[in-house]
Amino acid sequence: MNIHNYNAYSTETDAGRFLFGFEAIGTRWEIESGTPLSFILQQHILQRIDQFNRTYSRFRSDSLVSQIAAASEGGTFIFPDDSAVLFNLYDRLHIATEGAMDPLIGRDLELLGYDAAYSLIPVSDSVRTEAHAKGRGNWAKDISRKGTSLITRRPLSIDFGAAGKGYCVDILSEILREGGISDFVVDGSGDLRHKGESSLQVGLEHPLNKSMVIGVAELKNRSLCASAVNRRAWGEYLHHVLDARTGVPVQDVIATWVIANDTVTADGLATALFFSSGKDLAKFFRFSYVRMFADGRAEASQNFNGELFL
Repeated sequence: MNIHNYNAYSTETDAGRFLFGFEAIGTRWEIESGTPLSFILQQHILQRIDQFNRTYSRFRSDSLVSQIAAASEGGTFIFPDDSAVLFNLYDRLHIATEGAMDPLIGRDLELLGYDAAYSLIPVSDSVRTEAHAKGRGNWAKDISRKGTSLITRRPLSIDFGAAGKGYCVDILSEILREGGISDFVVDGSGDLRHKGESSLQVGLEHPLNKSMVIGVAELKNRSLCASAVNRRAWGEYLHHVLDARTGVPVQDVIATWVIANDTVTADGLATALFFSSGKDLAKFFRFSYVRMFADGRAEASQNFNGELFL
């Protein structure tokens, strides 16, 4: 594998920290560490993220997820052993949000223009109506699981975007730990995993003004993930956070931040908070959060370790 294919770089900061950055799964990644990563460790990271992409990407025609979407009669599809973590989380999120979170939302995203070609052009209402007449996919009903194998009976467009990047952050964090790196921050474009003795202060970017923050979170040996409707938006009221029960982008909540013990959970809950209250989700998960509404209000859980300015 050619490290240059990922626009990768390594550098040392003025503060004596070390950065390894690269582009993968459609976004920019940066790993900051107290000691430099060896070339072998860098290669391992890039190889693993490429494997992740070849498995879970809806935007790669050769991925396992794309094979599921192209299987006219369905079939049995074998995922990596560690995918059970991701599948189990989606099981819990599907229940906790009463079906609002569902990885089978992929087809609705495609219909709105967020497709593999990034056309960003919604189909006509008649095409959407015809597609929905065939039945919207449901994670609990249309997929059977046998270990880490998914069994389908028809083509299904799966989108693991709500928790997939956080899951990948955890995978890379484990690679660093196994490689002897004990002081690091993995940053997948705002999905963060921190490990070390000193805490990290993270600004909570205002979703409507990138030059402002609405508060600050203190992070130490935990994960923080954010989600906002402006991050992947391509038209009026068109963005990537859809209610799977309706296929329509949400409007009331515009940004969320979640701190949890692992990044896949923080990432998934950052999306779940668009549909469910923190109080309801706390029946299923342990976490803290900040949530901002379209009318400018913001709320934080009582256990949030940080400060809100609003």
